[in-house]
Amino acid sequence: MNDPSRIPWWGWVLIVLLLGAQGTLLFLDSRRRGARAWLWGLLGLIQFPMPSLLYWLLVVRPRRR
Repeated sequence: MNDPSRIPWWGWVLIVLLLGAQGTLLFLDSRRRGARAWLWGLLGLIQFPMPSLLYWLLVVRPRRR
């Protein structure tokens, strides 16, 4: 069940696109807000969706108040 070789090629492409888009969007938004852009960009490339949720909780939400 957890064997990575069983994932089809289009699944790998989807994973790469998803993580790349998340990392890029987190990097660009955190650079605009001045919130350690490289850290958030790299975290966005590691997994999905935890870095986006943490970014929202730690950076976006406190600045709205």
